[in-house]
Amino acid sequence: MVSGPRVPVMVSAVRNGDQAAWNALIQRCTPVVLCITFRYRLSRSDAEDVSQTVWLRLLENLMNVRDPRALPGWISTTTNREALRVSALARRVAPMDPSVLVGVHPRGADDAGVDHELLRLERDRAVRDGLAELTAEHRNLLILLHTEPKVSYQEISSTLGVPHGSIGPTRARCLKKLRRTAAVQTLLRADGDLEAGQAA
Repeated sequence: MVSGPRVPVMVSAVRNGDQAAWNALIQRCTPVVLCITFRYRLSRSDAEDVSQTVWLRLLENLMNVRDPRALPGWISTTTNREALRVSALARRVAPMDPSVLVGVHPRGADDAGVDHELLRLERDRAVRDGLAELTAEHRNLLILLHTEPKVSYQEISSTLGVPHGSIGPTRARCLKKLRRTAAVQTLLRADGDLEAGQAA
């Protein structure tokens, strides 16, 4: 869709300041960008943001492209990375039960004097902060695995570029790392102290 002898010609013209060639290049490459953002199921506004970022980065890097014939691959890679970043950010605010990730479970309704909403917010913040301490690969995997609607292992494998069979074992390792983060450890210690105080 993007490849072909006209792409190098357009790139050369754009490098020489031809605005019409720039517009034509964007028009020629847009279907690839749209196809990728569609696969990530981004909202219209997020897809537009990804598209704008891709074109901005292309404009910034066009002079550095050694082989214009490689431009389709560059656009595809850049779009995938940006779409994944936007998707991960969107999923960070998607419905998620923090207790699933860190092993902290809501207390019963009979816990006197405990503000359950405050506790929930504290758990949410601890999970977000803990995820921020992980590498991008581990953070994205956990986010994709624990949001609604559920994402299949096949989709996760395709999105993150990881083997299907490694997702389960990697998930277990990521959860261990999440529980060891400073944010989650602080939450768990506070949770244990509160339970001990209630038991006393």
